[in-house]
Amino acid sequence: MPKDMTRSETDTPRARVPRLRKPDATDGAAIWALVRACKPLDENSIYANLIQADHFRDTCVVADLDGAIVGWISGHMIPGQDAFFVWQVAVSPVARGLGLGKTMLLELVNRDAAAGAATLKTTITRDNDASWALFRSFARLIGGDLSDAPHFDREAHFDGAHATEHMVTITLPSQQATLRRAA
Repeated sequence: MPKDMTRSETDTPRARVPRLRKPDATDGAAIWALVRACKPLDENSIYANLIQADHFRDTCVVADLDGAIVGWISGHMIPGQDAFFVWQVAVSPVARGLGLGKTMLLELVNRDAAAGAATLKTTITRDNDASWALFRSFARLIGGDLSDAPHFDREAHFDGAHATEHMVTITLPSQQATLRRAA
């Protein structure tokens, strides 16, 4: 049972679970609005989210609740590597506390598009407590090792305008069946 729901809430017809699916181009604007509502995420252009939803739909996921996008993860396989990179995770305040972030991550790493991934990678600034908690929890769930190191430096890469991004690497189980059981 989701940790923020009482027993009586789960017994009512109003208790709904978001449906996970691949995004499509018509989701671009809703994804953009969700990202803008989830501070401190970097706001990309609406066009960037449209391209992600259209061109990278196999490695992205949306959580749909009664026609509203309440969750989003963008990702891709890193060219030339056996690594799946998670670019952005957004969960609407109305869907927080349901474990939706981990559920969407599991969905993505279980897809055929990520079948060759031995690791999951993402970058996180030191002060983003919610992201650290999500990825540490995900690593524990799948039995993966988590490591991190500075990757995009505040001065060298961001000209002092953005905090250093740490590359987080999580080892993925060697068999997708292990991940399916974690779901």
